[in-house]
Amino acid sequence: MLSIGALEVWYGTTEILRDVSLNVPHDQVVALLGGNGAGKTTLLRTLSGIVKPRRGRIEFDGVSIAGLPPRSIVTRGLVQVPQGRFVWPGMTVLDNLLLGAVTRHDKAEVRASVDDACVLFPTLHRRQADRAGLLSGGEQQMLAIARALMAKPRMLLLDEPSAGLSPRIIGEMVDALRALHQRGLGMLLVEQNVGLAGALASTAYVLANGAIAFETDGASLASNPQIIRSYLGQ
Repeated sequence: MLSIGALEVWYGTTEILRDVSLNVPHDQVVALLGGNGAGKTTLLRTLSGIVKPRRGRIEFDGVSIAGLPPRSIVTRGLVQVPQGRFVWPGMTVLDNLLLGAVTRHDKAEVRASVDDACVLFPTLHRRQADRAGLLSGGEQQMLAIARALMAKPRMLLLDEPSAGLSPRIIGEMVDALRALHQRGLGMLLVEQNVGLAGALASTAYVLANGAIAFETDGASLASNPQIIRSYLGQ
C-alpha cells in the first residue's frame, strides 16, 4: 500500500500541499482530481522523489520513502508516467522501452517485458523501429505507459494520461489500464476527465488549493454535482 499522511510541500515561501493524507491499496485504482493549480502534479513529483516534502509521511509497503532519490523509489516498484509523456523523440520506440528498464539487469526478462508491452499496445509492436517523435500523441502516451511498465512496477502514478487525446484513443487506454488493474497492478490516477476516473477508480479524492477537499467512491464521481461544480470547475 501507498500511504500518505499529513504531507506538506513548499516551493520557497509558497505552500503548495498542506496536510494531504490518502491511501492507495496495491490492488486498487484511486483517482485524484482537481482543477489546474490544485497541486496534483506536485504531489506525484513528491511521491516520485523529484520534490522533497517539508514534513509528513510517505510509506510504500510500510517503509518510508519520503525524500529518497527517484531511482531508489523506482526500484521499490513505484513508477510514474509523467504528464506530457516525455518520450525521447530521436530514439526508436524500442530504445524508449529499453530506457524504462534501466534499473534492471535480467536481459531475458527485459525482452519478455518488451513483448508483453507490445501485446498490451499492438501499435508499439508495429512501430518498434520508428523514432518516437513520429508517433501520434496517443501513440506517444501508450509508449509512455509501456516504458513505465518496463521497470516492473507494483504501482503506477499516472499524471493526466488522457490530456489532449481523442475519445477513441482514451477508450483504448482505459481498456489497457483496466487490463493492468486486473493483473493486480495498483494505480494512483491524476485526472481531470471525470468519466475516465469514474470508469477505473474505486475511490476518488478531490484536491483543492493544495488540500484534500472531498473523498468519494469512483462510481459517484460523474453524478456528484458538488464535486463537478465546486472542485473541478466544470
